[in-house]
Amino acid sequence: MSEEAEVSRKVGRAFQMLVLQKHRYPGVKGWELRKVLGKDYNRYLEILDAEISRLGLAVKTVFDDAEEGKPETESEKMDRARYFVVFRDSATAGDAGTLGLRIDELAVLAASIAYITPRQGGVRRRELEQMLREKFPKWKVQLNLDRFVRKGYLMENDDMLQVGWRTRAEIDRQTLLSLILAEGSQ
Repeated sequence: MSEEAEVSRKVGRAFQMLVLQKHRYPGVKGWELRKVLGKDYNRYLEILDAEISRLGLAVKTVFDDAEEGKPETESEKMDRARYFVVFRDSATAGDAGTLGLRIDELAVLAASIAYITPRQGGVRRRELEQMLREKFPKWKVQLNLDRFVRKGYLMENDDMLQVGWRTRAEIDRQTLLSLILAEGSQ
């Protein structure tokens, strides 16, 4: 098999791995890509990113938070990172239905992220629930927060809620905050 055919095959395999959800979360870890594609899997991801850009998509990398005090090499950091396909540009209001969330659920998520972000990235769950209950029913707040934790938009450690890996990957938090502030000042 020629080198060009091999590259094409590996780029296709990388695309399959990124878009077909096998796990609870979308995408795939770097070590899984290395296992299937070889140690130069980043090269195939760059080619794939260029190919899918015509479709308005991009390959996104989200790094896990490193364990405290444990030095790691660049290779180890890339192996622990999660790779997946996202919209290249921001989703429009019309795209909201295709994201698998209703508009009221998106409102709870946006309010949660806007509340958590300026507070050094973490708040007590009870504090966030109290804020959200001013606008949403209690059952909806609890249901949605649990769902966002399961889906990776929020992370829960003990009683603290933080922004999750999926929020860091899919949501431009600075734009979200500026839109909310602009709307509030009118």
